[in-house]
Order: sequence, then C-alpha cells, then structure tokens
Amino acid sequence: MTIYRRILVVTALLVCCVLVVWYLYEPYKPIHQLEDPITLIDDLDRESLLAAAQTQLHYLEGLPGTKMVTIGPYLISNSWLKRSLEEIVDFLYTDPNDSQLNQFLGENYLFFQAGGRKHRWGREMLVTGYYEPLFEGSLNKISPYLTPLYNIPPDLTQIVAADGQKQIGRYDEHKNFVPYWTRQEIETQDPLAGNELIYLKDPFDAYLLHVQGSGKIKLPNGSIRAIGFAGTNGHAYKSIGKHLVDEKIMKLSEVSIPTIRNYLEEHPEELTPLLQQNPRYIFFKWRNDTAPVGSIGEPLTPGRSIAIDPQSLPTGSIAYLKSEKPIVGENQKIISWQPLQRLVFPQDSGSAIQGTGRVDIFWGAGDYAEAAANNMRHQGTLYFLVKKGFQKIQQ
Repeated sequence: MTIYRRILVVTALLVCCVLVVWYLYEPYKPIHQLEDPITLIDDLDRESLLAAAQTQLHYLEGLPGTKMVTIGPYLISNSWLKRSLEEIVDFLYTDPNDSQLNQFLGENYLFFQAGGRKHRWGREMLVTGYYEPLFEGSLNKISPYLTPLYNIPPDLTQIVAADGQKQIGRYDEHKNFVPYWTRQEIETQDPLAGNELIYLKDPFDAYLLHVQGSGKIKLPNGSIRAIGFAGTNGHAYKSIGKHLVDEKIMKLSEVSIPTIRNYLEEHPEELTPLLQQNPRYIFFKWRNDTAPVGSIGEPLTPGRSIAIDPQSLPTGSIAYLKSEKPIVGENQKIISWQPLQRLVFPQDSGSAIQGTGRVDIFWGAGDYAEAAANNMRHQGTLYFLVKKGFQKIQQ
C-alpha cells in the first residue's frame, strides 16, 4: 500500500471515529427542529387525508386553546396547532399537486423530527401496524365458544397516589388497596365470573383483541357487533414476541403475529403459559360507532391515524411518516415492500408504544389491513409540521 493510500485510510478512519463519538455523545432530543423543510410525497388518497384532518380539528376544538404542547425546544399553544392544521386543510381544498403542496409547506411551516430510538442513525423509529380484526364469537358459553372477554369489573378502582400518579387496583377483604388481578390470576382463579361480555372460539384471537384494543365479532346468527377498549387491569404490557426471542425460540426478525400463531398451533401446550407472560389485561364494551375510536376520543382513519406515546410526542399535531408498506398477494402473503410516505395524525396510543422511537399505524379492517398489521415491523422516521409565526416560548 502506498503512503498516499495509507494516509487516505487513516484519514477515513479518523473521520469515522469523530462521527461515532459525536453521534454517541450528542445530547438526545425527543423532538429535533430541522433547519430545512423535507420534500413530502403523499401516497394515499386526498379524501382520507381531509377526513382525518377534520377529525383532528374536531379534537383540537374541544381543547383549551391556551394549553401548551411541547414540540422541539418550544411550547406551542393548542390554538396555534389548530390554526396550523386549518391552513393546510384550506390549501388542500384548492387541489394542489405535490409540487405546489411542498412549496406551500416549505414557505409557511417549520419541520420537526421525532428523536427516534436512542443512538440510531437518522433518528429512526420502529414502525408497526394495527387493525380492526373480525373474529367469531357467541354471547353464550357453548362449545367451541369458551374464551371470555370481560366488561370492566365493578371492583376495578383507580386512585391518585401520594406522588400524584394514578394507580389502578382493587380493595381486598381487609380494605387495603392492592394491584388488580393479573392475566394469569384472571384466567386461573376466575375472579371475574359473571362479568363476561362475549365468548370467542380461539384463545389467541382473544389475546389479539387485547393487543389491538378493538374489533368486530361475528355471532352464530351471522350478525356482526363491534367492541371497543374500556379499560385495563393496570399492569405493564410485556411482549410475548420478546419472550420468544429471549428464550431463543425465535429470532427477532422472525417475530410476527402469523409466526407466533403457527408456533402455538404446533405447540398447543405452550399457549396458556406464553400468553400469561403478559400480565396486562384489557376489558371491553360494546361499540355503536362505525369506526374504532382512538385514545383522543375521535374515530380512526385507516392509513392516516397513528398511535404514539402522548407523554413523549404531541397528539393534536399534523405529522409526516416515512417507512415501508407491504404489497399483498393471494392468501395474504407478502410479495414485497414499497415506500410508505404520507401525512398522518397522532390520534391513538397503546401500551406497547412507548417513547419517541415507536409509532403504530392504523390499517383499518379487512384482509389487507390484517396482513399489513401482522407483518409490519420496519424502520421509519416521523416529522411534525407547525405553522411559522408562533410566539417562541422556550421550555
């Protein structure tokens, strides 16, 4: 190797070392303000965009306008978030093309990026999906419908502890406030007998409804009823997929709803112990609305509504998501993946969606939604748009 080449190699190594050190020790920011706007491409129809935007506006109209939301280094009022979205909606009604939309946003809006998972290049997030499943069930416990979903039990209690934190539990026979029953206790000790809402055919289907939070049930007479999230037992969520990885039963890249279902079909004796690794338990109620409702109390729009951690990222905002979406063939098999790029709205949350490095996109109902939600586990980035001109109140 010549001296010149050695110098080039050493220089390249030094540059890499400097970049790595800078990257590892750069102060982590939950939301990072970008110096320049990004170029947006929206790959979904304009009708769904306007529908989701109107839902978001309805949510913002019900909030105190003076309440402040943290975005990047600034505190921004809900009234300004509402104005930011209103002006985008007004411009969308002029039917702009992508070039015109990008020019409008670049001239009038600031762009912020979610911090992503710590120490990931490009502030990457893990992007997953969820959907509204359809399962078979019965109002009566009769074979093969043996797995119950429960109403909120009457003894479930929420208190505010001395430190100001809300706690969910129950009062025992000695009037002491104790944690509520875990999944294992509910399923083995039957403390909720008489509080059943409906019975399903498949225990894993019931577990998936706990994960998805809402769904539809096809009754034996052919009618379909919708159920929705009503509450939890207050225990922390633990991923059964992570448990399978920790036990070296699956590789992380192999974990998906279909692979877990297949594994449990081949090892039925492991079904109950595996599901009971997650102590969190969800309670349900009948739903009269036509669409699932997110945690902000508004209906979700397929392909546009996302779930985030509201303690880390701003609900009520307008966002832009870049990731990948599946191309689905026959029998719900994934043929390939292609870029997902679209405006989205944080309108939901979930126990598995924690921190600035997670986002969950709602796919709706049907075969494509099921395939996308069950298989999506990709890297992505999330951006927030705020109209310029707000009073810059530093945190």
